[in-house]
Order: sequence, then structure tokens, then C-alpha cells
Amino acid sequence: VQLQASGGGLVQAGGSLRLSCAASGRTFSGTNMGWFRQAPGKERDFVAAIRWNGGSTHYADSVKGRFTISRDNAKNMVYLQMNSLKPEDTAVYYCGARYYSSNYYSQYDYDYWGQGTQVTVSS
Repeated sequence: VQLQASGGGLVQAGGSLRLSCAASGRTFSGTNMGWFRQAPGKERDFVAAIRWNGGSTHYADSVKGRFTISRDNAKNMVYLQMNSLKPEDTAVYYCGARYYSSNYYSQYDYDYWGQGTQVTVSS
């Protein structure tokens, strides 16, 4: 599957952005999806995940109540709505596809990745 993330940009603290991830290739509707982020010099960290049917979602504690992951299987799209953004949310955001593992919070259990989109939050 090919993944293309978009929607990043520069925003002031307290603002909002919506990231999109377009999938093509392999059947998308059966794919568990996740968003991760990586700040300079740091590991790629889990942000949010959604089950293939949208039936369950998971979030990192740092984004709970502020970010919402969703998907539209008819459009082969996954979204990350980010509200009340903070400077510490600044990172490159990646969408990933996970087919085999039930471990949604480890980057090593994802099989495919998009190219990343930069999110910068100014104070």
C-alpha cells in the first residue's frame, strides 16, 4: 500500500490543523492505521491509531482530548484532527498501516509508512 500524508503547516499555539493520509494499492478497508510523530533528534512516537472498521481508537496521553483520528474507507482516507495545538506538538507526522500486529503503539509493528508532513506550532 502507498500512503501520502498532507495537511501540515505552521500554526500558532491554540490553533488547529487537520492531517490527511491517502492510501492506495492494497485493500484499505481491512487495514489498521496509525499516526506517529517524530521531533528532531527523537524517536518516532505513537500519536493515535484506529482499527480497520473504525470501531476502536487509541491515543497517546499527551494528545487525548485534543486530537481525533478518523477514517473514511470509501475514500481510502485517514484523518487526524488536531485542536488546541501546543509548541511541543511540533514534529513531522507520519501515517502508518498495520496489517499483522495487534500492537498499535510501536512503530516497529507498522508495515507501511507515508512520507511525513511537517507540523510547526509557534508559541
